[in-house]
Amino acid sequence: MPSRRPRAAKRVMVVAYDRLALFELAIAVEVFGLPRPELKVPWYEFEVCSLDPGPLQATGAIHVGARRGLPRMATAGTIIVPGWRDPAETPPRRLLEALRRAYDRGARIVSICSGVFVLAAAGLLDGRRATTHWRYTDILRARYPSIQVEPDVLYVAEGRIFTSAGSAAGLDLCLHLVRLDYGADIANQVARRLVIAPHRDGGQAQFISRPVPAQPGHGLARATEWALAHLDRSIRIDDLAKAAMLSPRTFARRFQAEVGTTPHRWLIHQRVHAAQRQLEGSRLSIEEVANAVGFDTAQTLRLHFRRILRTSPTAYRRRFTTTRRAPPAQKGRRTGT
Repeated sequence: MPSRRPRAAKRVMVVAYDRLALFELAIAVEVFGLPRPELKVPWYEFEVCSLDPGPLQATGAIHVGARRGLPRMATAGTIIVPGWRDPAETPPRRLLEALRRAYDRGARIVSICSGVFVLAAAGLLDGRRATTHWRYTDILRARYPSIQVEPDVLYVAEGRIFTSAGSAAGLDLCLHLVRLDYGADIANQVARRLVIAPHRDGGQAQFISRPVPAQPGHGLARATEWALAHLDRSIRIDDLAKAAMLSPRTFARRFQAEVGTTPHRWLIHQRVHAAQRQLEGSRLSIEEVANAVGFDTAQTLRLHFRRILRTSPTAYRRRFTTTRRAPPAQKGRRTGT
């Protein structure tokens, strides 16, 4: 399944620095730097470039060495800043200028956690939405008032600028990039190898009051399992509450607290993800895909698909299809675009 994302975008480079945030660096290495021959697609070209000379001191009394220096960023199509050592410290001018040049030539710029302060200092976030770890949102807002800070989301995509909340939210953002580059099926396979959920909506809350999910087959888990098995149906909150054996009001309150979003929003995203899989691997028309995942019409599918994925179902299928093109629809049948 070839991806049509320009090859340059898959040249991923991570910026390392003294007093490095080791976990955030490891996220990028794990997602983009490991060989994945089982996927049978040309994987990312991955490198680490060092901002500071010599072995770098990382968190946990660990030293990191990088063979490449900052000039190497000129060849990257995707640049990741994995945190920053101190939000109060202004990053070096040479790093900020390198990021600005990379963005001007069309590279994607990504930050994880406090790395957003580097993007902000470079002026790349002026007038844009962005997020960071919830501990830093007030600092970011106060220091850079031109940024629309989103305090309660996992990640934000603004054109070619991507920012994530703290720590594990960086995994969600990196998987989002894989999904953009290779489609839902490949991203799900990577998530399965990482033993993490295949998708968490970027708009989901950063932290929730009950972070440990219910046991499979019980409570909310029973409701979400039932919903995923019946996406082609019209599903109301009463149906979900019944599956969870809770009152609708209690169910809605617990769902928000435990999942971090509303049942309605969760359902829409699950239907869009199911539509991605259908578009990648089936010959169904757009109308048939819409019906199969529970949208009333192809137009409703297009609306949510474009809002969430910034593309149309037809363009997505053209880019990520694994089957022959769907046969022409019967005369009089609306398939949409």
